[in-house]
Amino acid sequence: MNVIDQQVNQIASTGLHPLRQIGAYLAPYKMEIGAAAFAILVAGTTVLSIVGGLRYVIDQGFLANDPQMLDWTLLHLLVAIIILSAATFARYSLVAWLGERVVADLRRAVYGHILKLSPAFFEVTRSGDILSRLSSDTSILQSLIGSSISVALRNCVLLIGGLIMMLLTSAKLTGFVLIGIVAIVAPIVFIGRKVRRLSKTNQERIADLNAGAEETIYGIRTVQAFGHEALSRQYFNEQTELAVEAATRHIRARGSLTAMVILLVFSGIGVMLWIGGHDVLNHAITAGQLSAFVGYAAIAAGAVGAVSETMGDLNRAAGATERIFDLLAEQPIITAPPQPTALPLPKGRLSFDHVTFCYPARPNTPSLNNVSFTINSGERVAIVGPSGAGKTTLYQLILRFYDPQQGTVSLDGVNVKLADPHDVRSRIGLVPQDPVIFSTDAWQNIAYGRPDASQDDIRAAARAAHADEFLSGLPHGYDTHLGEKGVRLSGGQRQRLAIARAILRNPSILLLDEATSALDAESERYVQDALDQLMRGRTTLIIAHRLATVTKADRILVLDQGRLVASGTHQSLIGEGGLYARLAALQFDQAA
Repeated sequence: MNVIDQQVNQIASTGLHPLRQIGAYLAPYKMEIGAAAFAILVAGTTVLSIVGGLRYVIDQGFLANDPQMLDWTLLHLLVAIIILSAATFARYSLVAWLGERVVADLRRAVYGHILKLSPAFFEVTRSGDILSRLSSDTSILQSLIGSSISVALRNCVLLIGGLIMMLLTSAKLTGFVLIGIVAIVAPIVFIGRKVRRLSKTNQERIADLNAGAEETIYGIRTVQAFGHEALSRQYFNEQTELAVEAATRHIRARGSLTAMVILLVFSGIGVMLWIGGHDVLNHAITAGQLSAFVGYAAIAAGAVGAVSETMGDLNRAAGATERIFDLLAEQPIITAPPQPTALPLPKGRLSFDHVTFCYPARPNTPSLNNVSFTINSGERVAIVGPSGAGKTTLYQLILRFYDPQQGTVSLDGVNVKLADPHDVRSRIGLVPQDPVIFSTDAWQNIAYGRPDASQDDIRAAARAAHADEFLSGLPHGYDTHLGEKGVRLSGGQRQRLAIARAILRNPSILLLDEATSALDAESERYVQDALDQLMRGRTTLIIAHRLATVTKADRILVLDQGRLVASGTHQSLIGEGGLYARLAALQFDQAA
């Protein structure tokens, strides 16, 4: 059994039930849906009336040799065609608008929900898969709501109306047609389930393809630096082949369904014409009645074929809907309590009380193990230790990206689990080691944490971070688009932009994660001066591997394998020996 077969079998066959979830997004547009339904009903009824008019054209115009009746009947047909055109325009316009509107609402809901999900979710979910659901899957729903559903409803009207008119024209022939319809519906139901499963698998393969491509494009410099182009191309080609294989299986299933419907429909029409022709010869029905019946039967058969085609779209959309609502069903781990505790006036006091924490992806490996310390307002504290000691994890808990399994993290005397996460984070300024620069201009990047800031305040923050000189030198100054992920800036420039962002936010607590690591010696001196001004009077935590940058800290916390193994000033820790003294001796000896 190949990969596609395994994945198809793993997908539960739930029919079209996922599509019911779209109802909540259709509900606000009841008037538009009603108008579209009325237009569909008018268009379907008009088509049937046109076919019915053919009976009078033949029996009372041609065969009765009555030119006046022929002219009168054709005039009515012209009016019916005008009505059909107007109803079709109304149907198309309303339904297409409805598809755009509903999918826009759904995309907003999905995007807003993604922004609320906790970092733990993104540990196990690739961004490419999320983007596929936000774009490709919603586009499938747009096609369904904006086209396929109206086509299906229109053909249902034609099918029902056609059957009624057929029954009124010839009950005998209608009986044979109904037997044929039963023969057609059975394969639609049977094969349709398989089509839906294959559709979802096809969409998942496309998501895998997008995810791999997105990662490669993001890391294109690393790919090229390590000469990984050939292997990346091979992996992409393999994923493309899996997507093609899944799509081919889906296409073949839909094609088999369509071919079977066509075979049964036209075979049935042939049998009907043979029986009806003999009835005309025996004068059981008129030629006009047979012609009208054939027209009704053709409409009904075409409707069945169109509905069978639409079933493929419905099954595909059901798979997309299931993926979208699976994402919407994800609940953030970090949420505000029903009645959050209000934080007092900002003081910047932090406390860890016997905190133990494991990341969801490593539930049996504590990143912090029984850690306790208190940082007073305005204190400047450095956090050092080897890689994997738990330094960054402290920041994750302070920002409440995660909650500890044991112990409490407090801000200004309030357990952060009892406060609104937005209130907690509003008091914190972060300068990460690898700052995120958004694909916009400098104004918006610096003002990211304070969107209402004036341009004068933004320029002042940039000057304080020694970013004003290079920003003013860009082709359009601060209005210059900085490129995707700030590609037009150097590493040091991106870091200074992130520092300007933190300066503008004016937080009570600063979290600096190797904030000067990407700067040259001259830039580091300027930025360090700016940071010294910024840190004055604020609680500051500094993660640093270069111990020379933390010797002036009021206190140094030393972490090792998730445990707090020492605390003190630079001089006192040197005197105690231990891990910090070994790290200092290694770095300062190398520097010498």
